[in-house]
Amino acid sequence: MAGKAKIAIEQLSWNNAKPAPIVLVSGAEGFLADRATQRIREILRDADASLEVSDLDASSYASGELLTLASPSLFGEPRLIRVSDVEKCNDEFLLEMLDYAESPDTDTTVVLRHGGGVRGKKLLDTLRAGTGGAVEIVCAELKSDNDKFDFAGNEFRIAGRKIAPSALRSLVQAFSGSGSELANACQQLIADADGDISDRTVEDYYGGRIEATAFKVVDSAVAGRLGDALVTLRHALQSGADPVPIVATFASKLRLMAKLYGERRGSGELAGALGAAPWQIDRARKDLSGWSETGLGNAIEVIAQTDANVKGASRDPIYALERMVNVVASYGRR
Repeated sequence: MAGKAKIAIEQLSWNNAKPAPIVLVSGAEGFLADRATQRIREILRDADASLEVSDLDASSYASGELLTLASPSLFGEPRLIRVSDVEKCNDEFLLEMLDYAESPDTDTTVVLRHGGGVRGKKLLDTLRAGTGGAVEIVCAELKSDNDKFDFAGNEFRIAGRKIAPSALRSLVQAFSGSGSELANACQQLIADADGDISDRTVEDYYGGRIEATAFKVVDSAVAGRLGDALVTLRHALQSGADPVPIVATFASKLRLMAKLYGERRGSGELAGALGAAPWQIDRARKDLSGWSETGLGNAIEVIAQTDANVKGASRDPIYALERMVNVVASYGRR
């Protein structure tokens, strides 16, 4: 089996993006990639207001386009070429970009956006090996609640704004399904809210959305509050919520509770091992009150069945969802 290609170039986070002859912007989180590209554009424009900006689509690339745009202009203006859909690039682009990387123009910055997949791997491996003086901006998807909590907290720190930890948790829970929506919500609060951001501030802006999240449903069910859980579930579904992420939220919560059952180590020590933030561990421990090991196992089995049902195994996914809530709440009352 071939080993993984060695990465010899500098890899940076999106908020540390900087120009280079070739900048590879990789990863699935599109809004972070857009931010990284915008940051590079701003740095180049601040250095020279005459910057020429051009866009190419690697999937519909026509032979010669890259060299034409990268050719020195009459007045020597610096150039920024933004290339989208490199993960869908055609053969013409791949061949010409590989050739260009051998001797990139010194006054040109080429930003290559690759969203993931194997297409263009030869180009990525070539750049990561050091050809062309490239740097890579890694825009990995914000998957875990911990990732999103850290990201949102950083948004407020960068802006010099203070937000209460509980308010930040509520905000992350309200927009857990989309990193771009979470980023937009943070920026709206930063722009519109006065002073420090409290629970009341978040409630005033996004209260309706918070009440309809899967987190509210699972918290009520785990605590044995069946009526609250069903009302919140129905409100969420009427608001257009997808059953699949709701089930995923139940699965994540119950699995963390199961991992913590009988565990005596502190939340700080467990955070890295379990891939959860300390506050999530503390909350899950509180939720364990009244639960038995058998109850956790049975509830997790029902959640797994519900996951299959909402993904097509049942003709009535809403009934399956409500049954799951009933079962979890019944164990939460014991």
